[in-house]
Amino acid sequence: MISREQHDRMANAIRFLAMDAVEKANSGHPGLPMGMADVATVLFSKYLRFDPKNPHWPNRDRFVLSAGHGSMLLYSVLYLTGYPDMTADDLAHFRQLGSKTAGHPEYGHATGIETTTGPLGQGIANSVGMAIAERKLREEFGADLMDHYTYVMCGDGCLMEGISHEAIALAGHLKLNKLILFWDNNSITIDGAISLSDSTDQIARFKAVHWNTIEVDGHDQAAIGDAIEAAQKSDRPTLIACKTIIGFGAPNKQGTHKVHGSPLGADEIAATRVALNWPYEPFVIPNDILGEWRAAGERSVSTRTEWEGRLAAAEPAKKAEFNRRFSGELPAGFDTAISDLKKKLAETKPTVATRKASEDALEVINGFVPEIVGGSADLTPSNNTKTSQMKSITPTDFSGRYLHYGIREHGMASAMNGIALHGGLIPYSGGFLIFTDYCRPPLRLAALMGIRSIHVLTHDSIGVGEDGPTHQPVEQIAGLRAIPNFQLFRPADATETAECWQIAVKTHNRPSGLALTRQNLTAVRTEYSEKNLCEQGAYTLAGNADAKVTIFASGSEVEIAVAARAALEGKGISTRVVSVPCTELFFEQPEAYRKEVIGNSPVKIAVEAAVREGWDAFIGPEGAFIGMKGFGASAPYKDVYKHFGITADAVVAAAEAKLS
Repeated sequence: MISREQHDRMANAIRFLAMDAVEKANSGHPGLPMGMADVATVLFSKYLRFDPKNPHWPNRDRFVLSAGHGSMLLYSVLYLTGYPDMTADDLAHFRQLGSKTAGHPEYGHATGIETTTGPLGQGIANSVGMAIAERKLREEFGADLMDHYTYVMCGDGCLMEGISHEAIALAGHLKLNKLILFWDNNSITIDGAISLSDSTDQIARFKAVHWNTIEVDGHDQAAIGDAIEAAQKSDRPTLIACKTIIGFGAPNKQGTHKVHGSPLGADEIAATRVALNWPYEPFVIPNDILGEWRAAGERSVSTRTEWEGRLAAAEPAKKAEFNRRFSGELPAGFDTAISDLKKKLAETKPTVATRKASEDALEVINGFVPEIVGGSADLTPSNNTKTSQMKSITPTDFSGRYLHYGIREHGMASAMNGIALHGGLIPYSGGFLIFTDYCRPPLRLAALMGIRSIHVLTHDSIGVGEDGPTHQPVEQIAGLRAIPNFQLFRPADATETAECWQIAVKTHNRPSGLALTRQNLTAVRTEYSEKNLCEQGAYTLAGNADAKVTIFASGSEVEIAVAARAALEGKGISTRVVSVPCTELFFEQPEAYRKEVIGNSPVKIAVEAAVREGWDAFIGPEGAFIGMKGFGASAPYKDVYKHFGITADAVVAAAEAKLS
C-alpha cells in the first residue's frame, strides 16, 4: 500500500503536469485532471493491469477517458508510467500542430490511448463494446487467455448525453460485470453549477438499469481502493460515483467553472504550487515520485509474462486461432468462398432485394469467419442480418454471435467501435439508412480512428414506399459519402452485394456502410467475373467508350439505367452504363482509370434516388441528374418513383433533350 504522503505527491504530479501543459498551450481543461488525479493514481498504481513496454498485450485491462477534454490526465499518466512514446516534451507541446498530445485523446497518436474521445458519452459506449468483446472472447477462449476489466472515467457531460443511457442500459441488461465506470461527480459544467441544467439522481438511474453503485470521496485513497475491489467482485457493471472538487488544489478557483475550460493563469498556478507544496519547475517531476510511477508501470510485467506462458502452452489450434484473431487477418480461403458465391449468382441470376442478397452473402461469410459478431437495432427481420450461424447472445450465455442492441442506434454504433478497438472480433450491425442520423458521431469517429466496423443500412431510398418521407433517406447517402475515410457501398444486385461485403470485411483501416434496398432488383451482373469489379468504386457495366450518352447510377437505379440504355440504343443512340457502387473507392483510383470510366460522352446523366450532391464529379455542372430535390412521399414504391420522375423514360427524355 502506497503511503498517503506518497499517494498525494504522485497525484500532484498529474495535477501539475496538467495545469502546466494547459497553461503553456493557453488552451485546455485542467479541472478534471486535477479533480480526478487521486482516482487515477489509485487505479494505475495498484489495480490496472497494463505494461507500457508491451502496450498491445491482448489481456491488458482497458482504460478509457470518456471525458476526453481532460486529456492531460491520460497523457500525464502515460508519461509517468513509462510509455516510451510519451515524453515530457510531448506534454510540453500539448495541443500543438503535429503533437501526439492532441486536445482530446486520439487513437493511434500514442500507445495507451485505447480510443478517440471528445464527443461526450462516446467513451462510455465504446467501453461497453470493449466489455462485450472481453466477455465474448472469454466464453470462446477461456479465462486463461481472456479475463480483464474495462475501466472508464466520465464526467457529468458524458452522463447528460443521451448515448450514455443507451450504453448503460445495454451493459446492465448484459450483466457486463467487468465494466467499471468512475464518475467525476464534481457538480460543475462549463456554464456553471450542474443545478443550472440538471437534477438527475444518477445513482437511482444506474440502479434502475441494473448497475451496482458505490459512492466515495474521490480524494480518499483508501475509499477509492475499497470501491474498486468491491466493483471487481460484483455480478453487475459498477458505477463508482467519486465526489470530487474540480481543479483540486487551486486555492482561488477550485470547485468553480473557472477551472473547467481555460488555463488557471500564472498567479493561480503559483498559488497552487505553494498550497500543494510543489516547488518544481513546469514539467519537472522529482526523481522519487517519477520512480514510484515507473514502478507502477512495471507492476504487471509478471502478470503479462505469465499470460504469455499460458498462451504458449495452449493447444496449438487454439493458440493459432487466438493469434490470428488479434492480428486482424482473415481465415485463408476467404476470397475463394466469395468467388464460389459469385459463380452461383451468375448461374441463378436472382431477382432479390439487396438486403436479402446481403443475408445470402452473410450466410457464406459468417460460416467462414468465426470472429464476426453481428447484430441489429431491433430490426433483424428487416435488415436480414441474422444467419444460421448467429445464435443470440444473452446475459447468461455469450456463446452466440448475435447481439440484440435494442432500439439504440447511437449506442450500437459506438459499442461496435469498442468491439473493433478491443481486437479479436469484427462487428457488423443492422439499421435503417435513415437512422444513421442517430449514429453519425460514432460513424465519424470510426472513420477518424481508421477501424473496421460494418453497418448494414437497409431501406435505402424512396423505395421504402409506404413508410413515407420520415423513413425515406434522401440526403443521408451524400452525408455518409462526405465523411472522410468512410466507405459507403450501394450495390446494384446480388453479385455487387457479395463483392461489397468482401471489400468491407477485408478492409482493416476504415469503417463501411452497405446501403441496401427493400424492393427486389433484377440482376445486372449476369456473367461471372473473378475480379471484384466493385473494388475500383465504379466500372463500365455496359456499352462502349465512344458512346454519345453515359449514364452513371448506383444501387436500385442501375436497373433503371440499364433499361434506359436499351431504349436509347433502340433509337440509335449509343449509350454506356457505369455502375457506381462506392464513390470513395472510385476517387482513390489512378487518374487514368477515373478519366476512362467518366469518359468523353457529350451527354452525361446520373441517376440516384437521393439528392444530387456529389454527382457533379461524374457528370459536371451541365450534366443531367435524375433524382430527388426534396423529401419523399408515402405510397407504393413504384408509384413513388414515378411521382418523382425517377424512371427509365425520364432518363431517355433527359438524354434526348441534351442531344437536341
